[in-house]
Amino acid sequence: MRRRPDTQFVLSVTLASSLLCLTLLAGCSNNRKASTSLEPRVPLQRGTASWYGPNFQGRRTANGERYDMYAKTAAHPSLPFGTQIGVRNIRTGREVVVRVNDRGPFSKRRIVDLSYAAAKEIGVVGEGTASVEIYLVPPTGAPQRYTVQVGAFGDPERAVALKREIARYYPEAVVDSDGTWHRVQIGAFDDRDHAESLRRELTVIGMQAVVVSAH
Repeated sequence: MRRRPDTQFVLSVTLASSLLCLTLLAGCSNNRKASTSLEPRVPLQRGTASWYGPNFQGRRTANGERYDMYAKTAAHPSLPFGTQIGVRNIRTGREVVVRVNDRGPFSKRRIVDLSYAAAKEIGVVGEGTASVEIYLVPPTGAPQRYTVQVGAFGDPERAVALKREIARYYPEAVVDSDGTWHRVQIGAFDDRDHAESLRRELTVIGMQAVVVSAH
């Protein structure tokens, strides 16, 4: 169980928008229906896909969400969180659109780790791996994104100190500054429910937190 951070700061909260540096592509919600026929385009990558499932269910992904094996998501070594990619099984031609919310795979021979649901849709679950092509899928809009804010300070040093303490337990914590306020925030979520889940977790360990908009 995580220890409550040892800090005497009085945490104040603001509903101002934050800047979390996820500027390349906006993500879509987990409820977006996957496409089964992607438009022909030059593949971004070709290589081996694998998948991960029950052993990781409920664990934190690299962007702060809880892993949901039944959502169409993926782990990629470098694509920005929220990026939508189409993954095509070269042998069968079956395709799925997934959202990048994690880092991996940690094998030089593999280019993407799919969630159970995504792997099942294109026939990877049975064999464990498959040769695939990856395509970038342009976002259809700019949906609302969320982050969990645990403090806002006029003094940047106080914000940095709190961020360092929290990062011992939540490595994804950042300080977002607009020149006047310095906000300590955790995670970047496409679904408000995921952000609320983190807020409740922080509340249980005695930290004030609020869900705010992220851009």
